[in-house]
Amino acid sequence: MAFSSTHNSLLPNKALASQSPPLSSSSTIPSNLTINPSKSLFRSVQRISAVHAADSSKPLKPTPPSATASATAAPAATPTVKSKEGVPPKWSPDSWRSKKALQLPEYPNKEELDSVLKTLDAFPPIVFAGEARSLEERLAEAATGNAFLLQGGDCAESFKEFNANNIRDTFRILLQMGAVLMFGGQMPVIKVGRMAGQFAKPRSDPFEEKNGVKLPSYRGDNINGDSFDEKSRIPDPQRMIRAYCQSAATLNLLRAFATGGYAAMQRVTQWNLDFTEHSEQGDRYRELAHRVDEALGFMSAAGLTMDHPIMTTTEFWTSHECLLLPYEQSLTRLDSTSGLYYDCSAHFLWAGERTRQLDGAHVEFLRGIANPLGIKVSDKMDPNELVKLIDILNPQNKPGRITIITRMGAENMRVKLPHLIRAVRRAGQIVTWVSDPMHGNTIKAPCGLKTRPFDAIRAEVRAFFDVHEQEGSHPGGVHLEMTGQNVTECIGGSRTVTFDDLSSRYHTHCDPRLNASQSLELAFIIAERLRKRRLGSQKSLV
Repeated sequence: MAFSSTHNSLLPNKALASQSPPLSSSSTIPSNLTINPSKSLFRSVQRISAVHAADSSKPLKPTPPSATASATAAPAATPTVKSKEGVPPKWSPDSWRSKKALQLPEYPNKEELDSVLKTLDAFPPIVFAGEARSLEERLAEAATGNAFLLQGGDCAESFKEFNANNIRDTFRILLQMGAVLMFGGQMPVIKVGRMAGQFAKPRSDPFEEKNGVKLPSYRGDNINGDSFDEKSRIPDPQRMIRAYCQSAATLNLLRAFATGGYAAMQRVTQWNLDFTEHSEQGDRYRELAHRVDEALGFMSAAGLTMDHPIMTTTEFWTSHECLLLPYEQSLTRLDSTSGLYYDCSAHFLWAGERTRQLDGAHVEFLRGIANPLGIKVSDKMDPNELVKLIDILNPQNKPGRITIITRMGAENMRVKLPHLIRAVRRAGQIVTWVSDPMHGNTIKAPCGLKTRPFDAIRAEVRAFFDVHEQEGSHPGGVHLEMTGQNVTECIGGSRTVTFDDLSSRYHTHCDPRLNASQSLELAFIIAERLRKRRLGSQKSLV
């Protein structure tokens, strides 16, 4: 998390002097937990003194929405602030309501929905605008091959599995993977979690049928319940309040882990998860950690200080799919420093494969917020449409603003990705290319459970690197559905998970995730590709 004491001065409805309030009313960040990124790794980040909504005398928020969140009535009379970045003046936080909105639930109780959204309007932002800006700068480095994005976490967070140990274990495996990638690539690794807000899920069918009973599909814990009964499947706006509180608490703990000493590089040997300790991947990681320890010892002996923040802390950001637009709108704030709107529910948001229509509500909302954005792209994406979409979301062609997350399967990757890369290059657009090797490789096991073969995931990652090597472009990162838990959801890997093993520890209530051992194994595979790429670049300079 790129944040310092100067970032923590905000409230949603009024400007404050530069103080450091708690993240939420029930959780406080110690004032001594700060980060000052090394200028040798990244460019300096402009600090901000306040982030807040528009002045109360000039109402920012629209009138409450209609009875259904999917309504497309004309937007309420909300004043629009012209962006310094050239966002068209017709955009406002509620202008998405004039567009066709897909994948949104229909709430049966209008008054309750209005009350919840009004409450969220008044809540403090979960993240700060300055943090999102610093992430954009890091992603700009990844676009040019000078950094690598590691984005990972749950398919969908749940209320039931919310506890400190699960958050810690996912954070810890991301730290391990980051160390492996940084060691192999000899470049900064940008760590972004699918955490603290990744609840809502798009569905291919609005209804689900079991044993002749047809009910609305489960859409994520912030919308309805996963139990297959009529009451659970009714969209409940109160779930947005619980999702907000869980996101704030998760981020609070992540901030403490990132800056309180847990992520210190000197602890690299202590990050190994117990159940990976005696595995092949655990052994490989332990060997790498000892080499890092030796390097740190050499630096200390040479007189280089080990108490610099770059050695004792880490930067960590959060992300989720921008899906539940009423919630996202309620957490959108106007940054007093830049005059730009930020969706303060997460640092990074992405448009999904099902909601990236050029004239759709989700693209309309995303084009006006200043957060760095992702676009999920499958083999169905037309190159010309991608160029148009990028132009809508990033008309100023700002580096770091757009990340293209490809999800195609290995064979489609080799055929389709080159055409997308060439079209974007011809248009002169600057993007960060990232591989999501999960979504294009989902199959149904004989037992009926969804799974993903590790070999197919590895093949797609290799295809991603091969294509970029062929095209002379930069492989900027990976986007994974993974967990620090010892689950059996994806088959394969060095500690082979078979079809028969799936039911033993199949805990996901959505899509299958890599477990910690499989995640670490994939990190070593990617690190080796980064190492070869680095050595190849060095040879070409000789």
